[in-house]
Amino acid sequence: MAGSARIALVGDYSPDVIAHRAIPLALGLARTATKSDVAWHWVHTREIGDAARDLADFAGIWVVPASPYENTAGAIDAIRFARETGRPFLGTCGGFQHALIEFARDVAGLATADHAETNPGGDTLVITPLSCSMVGKTGLIHFTPGSLVHAAYGRAEALEGYHCNYGLNPAHRRALERAGLRFTGFDGHEEIRAAELPAAVHPFFVGTLFQPERAALRGELPPLASAFVRAMVSSSNAK
Repeated sequence: MAGSARIALVGDYSPDVIAHRAIPLALGLARTATKSDVAWHWVHTREIGDAARDLADFAGIWVVPASPYENTAGAIDAIRFARETGRPFLGTCGGFQHALIEFARDVAGLATADHAETNPGGDTLVITPLSCSMVGKTGLIHFTPGSLVHAAYGRAEALEGYHCNYGLNPAHRRALERAGLRFTGFDGHEEIRAAELPAAVHPFFVGTLFQPERAALRGELPPLASAFVRAMVSSSNAK
């Protein structure tokens, strides 16, 4: 689509991954609902050597599920690029986990922040196994009033699906909060399921451990996909 605002879908595409099949459907529904001229392109993590160069033509970045990524450094660099340049960012499942790692390393001062799945012996494991696996499960999430996720859904809670075994290590929650990250989605046990940056800091930077895109497989518009597209179009028009 010539002239469209372009979204980079950063991850290692596989037709066998349910979320990867759902994301184009979610964006298609969001494009129709918002009447926005947007297009999207899959960017394999191995294609990212320098995000500032390799993603410069994209107005928004969605780091998608199915980690470990072939090039973890590339995925993290894409997140840093989106955060530092104010490009609307959405990270779901693995994208959420790696957004926390990037923020921990580059903002919160936890230089050795890492993921237990890929570096179980790491010094600063920001991402560790969940107390209970969420692979193939659904759960109710409640949102913090006034947050971006609350505004996107327009209600206090939602039932969403997961496909993950890892999440935030609560030992590092305060360090991330002190550095400016907000945790705004929680399950019934108050375990973290969503995070974001305040609007005063970034126009749209949201990560969720759940996979909101799955709603598109039922023909339903995922609220976060719509909010992401709106934010991207708004940011593009402002430039």
